[in-house]
Amino acid sequence: MKLHELADNPGAAKKQKRVARGPGSGKGKTAGRGIKGQKSRSGVAIGGYEGGQMPLYRRLPKRGFNKPNRLEFAVVNLGMIEKFIAAGKLDPKVEITEDALVAAGVTSNKRDGIRVLAKGEIKSKVNLTVTGASASAVEAVEKAGGKVTLLAPVAAAAE
Repeated sequence: MKLHELADNPGAAKKQKRVARGPGSGKGKTAGRGIKGQKSRSGVAIGGYEGGQMPLYRRLPKRGFNKPNRLEFAVVNLGMIEKFIAAGKLDPKVEITEDALVAAGVTSNKRDGIRVLAKGEIKSKVNLTVTGASASAVEAVEKAGGKVTLLAPVAAAAE
C-alpha cells in the first residue's frame, strides 16, 4: 500500500456546505435564506412558532410545579465511600462528616446536605455524620459495625 492509495471509507467524510461564496456555488448571494424578512436576518430564532397553528407547548397539558423552597441533596452511595476508603482518601477510624466527603472528592459540593444511599457494598466500620440516609444504607453501615448520625437539614438561605 502506498500513500496515494489511502482513502477514507465511502460516506465517512461529508463535504461542508460553503454558503455565500459566489453565484457558482449555488448558495451565493442570499446564502439560501431567501430575500428579506425576519428569517433572513442573523440572530433571529422563531422557536415554537407554527405559522399561527396552536403551538405544541400550548396544546399539551401542564402538570405539577417546582417547589421554590425545596431542599436539594448531594447523593453519595456506600460503594463510593468504600472505594475512597480503599484508595486512602477517607480514614474509617475518624468520624466521616459531610465536609470530609467534599474534601476527599466523593462529591463536588454538599448543597443542602448529603444523603447516603445503599448502592454498592460497605465493608469498613465507619461513623458517618450526614444530613440524610436511606433505611437500607443505615442498615448496611450498622451491619458492617458502623454508625450513622443524621443531622437536621440546613434550609436554603432565604432570598
